[in-house]
Amino acid sequence: MLEVSNLTVRYGQHRALDDAAIRVGRAEIVVILGANGAGKSTLLKAASGICEGQVTGSVVLDGTELTGMPANRIVDEGLALVPEGRGVFGDLTVRENLTLGAYSARARDEEAANLDRVYSLFPKLAERGRQVVRTMSGGEQQMVAIGRAMMSNPKVLTLDEPSLGLSPLLSKELFQNLRKVRDLGLGVLLVEQNAKQSLAIADRGYLLENAHIVHEDNAAALMTDPAVQAAYLGAAGATAPRSHDQPGPAPDMAQPDTQPAFEVRPRSLRTQSADTLLGRSVSDLVASASARSAETVHAVRSMAPAPEAAGSDRLASTLAGIEQAAQSARRARPARAPLPERPALAAAPSAPAQRPELGPVPVVDVYRAPRVEVYRRRDGGSEFERS
Repeated sequence: MLEVSNLTVRYGQHRALDDAAIRVGRAEIVVILGANGAGKSTLLKAASGICEGQVTGSVVLDGTELTGMPANRIVDEGLALVPEGRGVFGDLTVRENLTLGAYSARARDEEAANLDRVYSLFPKLAERGRQVVRTMSGGEQQMVAIGRAMMSNPKVLTLDEPSLGLSPLLSKELFQNLRKVRDLGLGVLLVEQNAKQSLAIADRGYLLENAHIVHEDNAAALMTDPAVQAAYLGAAGATAPRSHDQPGPAPDMAQPDTQPAFEVRPRSLRTQSADTLLGRSVSDLVASASARSAETVHAVRSMAPAPEAAGSDRLASTLAGIEQAAQSARRARPARAPLPERPALAAAPSAPAQRPELGPVPVVDVYRAPRVEVYRRRDGGSEFERS
């Protein structure tokens, strides 16, 4: 139904797509896998007539050449695109977004039938017909975007990263809905990063690398291809399972247990393992023990096994060195100087002391010039007179 051949896209001197060729049949899901920048979105945009680069090649839908047509004419011919990021009208309601999808002449006569088809596929949209789209969740907005594209009554539905930004649960629901779209008789061309779920619902797939189609096969074969598993399914470095006819060698029960005696948690000295201690130099451990005093030694001994259980002379010598260094540090610590004795308080005098004779006392008057007044003891008694 959709035939793409020798499709090349250039942005100036950069070739984003080189001689690509794909095909999508009726009631078939085809997935395009590739890394970021491989040219997947460029392929969909070039087929839909919205690519800004220089496009050459052939895009044929049911015998009609689409290359060079404006985007609205391509939609009239039956090729609809759900762009990356959904592209819905957030300030409009669900019903208004769906109605805008039926703007093309191809879909106007069958608008009611297409709307019923969308509501049967997405019952939640029928319940939310008057809700503003920007208040909906990402999964619900993706339903609106797919429903709006289906309102154009397409023959082939193309989707660019439909699960982008969706939770795993919503992504699973989305792929189940795409399977229902295929069951309606539409062809689906899907660009998706989630290779595992997209291959699970697809019939065939293409691998796009560095602007070239490098491989084509059915979805089941791609799922079991080691190269696809390593690149897209997260199975790099995995080994093939053993056959039941060729069991592996039985474990040697005489072999000593090589598992570490401690779980290494390098958060503090108390949680370090014996292997971690042996990996440090003795000088570092001695310096640490000198700084932390005897508490470090007790913590190490309570944490580490006995030398006989660990089977390591290095561990025993290391612990002995730590304890010796801690003892040396305690002996070398200077003794605290005794606190000085508090001086005794002087006893209160039994008789009042004789007040000395007062000398000249300056008196300042703000209204007159400063003068000096002298007070003398009168006849050696306790009374004073001013002179």
